[in-house]
Amino acid sequence: MRIQVRRTGGFAGIERHAEVDTSGRSDAHEWHALAEKALSAGRGAPPIGVPDGFSYRITVDGETMYAADPRLTEEQRSLISRVLKEGA
Repeated sequence: MRIQVRRTGGFAGIERHAEVDTSGRSDAHEWHALAEKALSAGRGAPPIGVPDGFSYRITVDGETMYAADPRLTEEQRSLISRVLKEGA
């Protein structure tokens, strides 16, 4: 499974992008479960965020969803954090 996260917005407007490939990872099942939950709560189009808030595009194996601060689910926030931290 390929998980991609693109974060835009924020006070400085700096964009970040990261990607994680779960193939061959010992914790792949955790990533898959988290990604499924995050996608199920997402939107098909970019939502209207708040001033200086972050907007996110999450793509999992070609399926894309959108989310924005401050209305992230716990699963979305966790997935975004993990991908941006561990992704290349």
